[in-house]
Amino acid sequence: MMRQASKMILGQGLPSLPTRTRAVVVGAGKPRMYHERVVDHYSNPRNVGSFDKKDPNVGTGLVGAPACGDVMKLQIRVDDESGKIVDACFKTFGCGSAIASSSVVTEWVKGKQMEEVLSIKNTEIAKHLSLPPVKLHCSMLAEDAIKAAVKDYETKRAKSNSIEEAAPVKKAADA
Repeated sequence: MMRQASKMILGQGLPSLPTRTRAVVVGAGKPRMYHERVVDHYSNPRNVGSFDKKDPNVGTGLVGAPACGDVMKLQIRVDDESGKIVDACFKTFGCGSAIASSSVVTEWVKGKQMEEVLSIKNTEIAKHLSLPPVKLHCSMLAEDAIKAAVKDYETKRAKSNSIEEAAPVKKAADA
């Protein structure tokens, strides 16, 4: 019985459904259809983990949705010279759609310039995952997490640049 319930939750063993969607039992046994990409990214999330938030090349975005309780932490590692995002990771406490949105976004941002990732919109994420309307807030969280991570990185860079600029002035004043 547990094996059958697990297969139902993961959307396996349902041959009558189209291959692009799976039924996932939620609430009081009512099936909800999720696209196979959501099920894939939920079952096999990419880039789960975290970086040292004190690293000056790491930007951290922490966002949440009080209405549903989802919390998403997205981190990016940026190459100083090229300005490209060289790595990304996430930790998400939330539903399958929130986890899938986080996973997709970490794949999309890798190798892109900072300005380029800011153009990623929640509608693109939702469309890619075929999220139902009640789950659109998950893609909004992912977009907000990208923006927050970029802002955090830029704030760190501005602080380190101002410290570097102030150091020669202090040395000259001490001389």
